Amino acid sequence: MDPLARLTQALEQTRGLVLVVTGAGVSLASGIPTFRGKDPGAVWAKDVTELGTVRYFRQDPAGSWQWYLGRFEKVLAAQPNAGHRALVELERWQLARGGKFLLVTQNIDPLHERAGSKELVKVHGSAEKVRCSSQGCRLGAPDGWIARAEVDLTAFLANPIDANVPRCPECGALLRQHVLWFDEYYNGHNDYQWTRVLAAAASAELVIFAGTSLSVGVTQLVHEAALERGVPAFSIDPAAQALPGVVAVPVAAEIALVELGQRLGFPGSEK
Repeated sequence: MDPLARLTQALEQTRGLVLVVTGAGVSLASGIPTFRGKDPGAVWAKDVTELGTVRYFRQDPAGSWQWYLGRFEKVLAAQPNAGHRALVELERWQLARGGKFLLVTQNIDPLHERAGSKELVKVHGSAEKVRCSSQGCRLGAPDGWIARAEVDLTAFLANPIDANVPRCPECGALLRQHVLWFDEYYNGHNDYQWTRVLAAAASAELVIFAGTSLSVGVTQLVHEAALERGVPAFSIDPAAQALPGVVAVPVAAEIALVELGQRLGFPGSEK
């Protein structure tokens, strides 16, 4: 039986929680570069892990804002692809059967929401939000944030210096990106819903990884939990490997997920 057929069968037999974890590969077809991927635009190929840190933001607030604004222009302009839409259909299909579903994305782009995903956790934050850098401020961690669209960037765009970095309207501290930086923790902000992710990892009856290398914290945690409990797990990605307890589906997410929908008979399946 081919891997996609095995996944189709596993889904048909699962009425409990289906946990899907997506990574940058899901959004590649929408024109957003991956991080650890091998495509020419892969962000990590530029060795920018030092830029995505609290440390760098504190050293060079304007530089941090410039880098993110340059990247987020493409991120926020992107549109969902067939893979995002297929995951929406999978959610609807599973819930309509009386089952449970949760999509945990490592992506900070807004494409799952734009496609229509409802049972969604953005565990690394969102490009559509910023927050106060002052811990405990109403608009900062652990609960607060501001919609990026509400922040006036006119002065900073005209002259990107530290003095023009946007400031919190509540307390006057510098605003920062509402994303999980490399020197931060998943439980650093309640919007990341880390407790919900832990609960899902401990109760899922089927796990699907899509467009991710399974090499960062949340994927490792979910993989280990599935392996320990003997839960079926599948990895959809062109570079997918048959890791312990994981069936590799070495196909691009936007292709495999649409094919999966066709096999399951989703009403919105498309070629």
